[in-house]
Amino acid sequence: MSKQPKTSILVPIDSTEQTMIALSQTYNLARFTNSRIVLLSVEEDKSPATKKKLDELAKVAMEKSGQPVETMIRHGNVYEEINKVADVLNPLFVMIGITSKLSLSHVLSKNAFKMVRESKHPIITIRGKVHRDGCKTILLPVDLSKETREKVSKAIELAKLFKADIRVISILTQTDEDAENKLISYSNQVWKFIKDQGIRCTIKTLRGKDIPKMVQDYGREVEADLILIMTKAELSLKELFIGTVAQQIISESEIPVLSFRPMERKDTASWK
Repeated sequence: MSKQPKTSILVPIDSTEQTMIALSQTYNLARFTNSRIVLLSVEEDKSPATKKKLDELAKVAMEKSGQPVETMIRHGNVYEEINKVADVLNPLFVMIGITSKLSLSHVLSKNAFKMVRESKHPIITIRGKVHRDGCKTILLPVDLSKETREKVSKAIELAKLFKADIRVISILTQTDEDAENKLISYSNQVWKFIKDQGIRCTIKTLRGKDIPKMVQDYGREVEADLILIMTKAELSLKELFIGTVAQQIISESEIPVLSFRPMERKDTASWK
């Protein structure tokens, strides 16, 4: 008899096809992590039809995942309510189906990306229509930021869980030779650290300016099932107008994206 799940996966539900795709991707994840699935509907007005729909979805989800499924109905702004519920549940992941690309005007309002970057909990965004079950390949973009180590740790955790490979990618955008050499050295340290954990890992270094596109192109090339990125709680004025790399990857990627905010930690330059 399996142990009662101690963790949960939160799945916001609406009327879109993409929501159903995101929900279907939750089944394997719930089994692997022994998590219960929580279906959340946020609506402006109370409707008996909402509860009926959620109950029907819960029944299907329970049959396909083999895990307990709960339902919740909240009222208010969908993005704010999702984060409020997540703060109470402290879910392992929040699974969100994204139906279209996010425009600049959306970035300046209460939208999905704002919700993602303000969330204290890991969020997996699903935009593509076709995905494999499970997770065999994780794409890990790295840079020289202090948050990279935290992202590496998350990739290792997931790779061990799913018995997946990790593909490390670094993109050279600097004209400064010293900065580029540091990134190459740092990427190799990451690669070695992952290999030392007994995980299959490759490393790729590319040169270019369009980081979001290059990450996605390489993800398709290696048939990645998941891209790991970090988000920022606050955007600078410049970032509000050009968008962050994270925002562009979330809004454009057909490959599921796992994004999470970094914890406060001391800077770390290497794993030596």
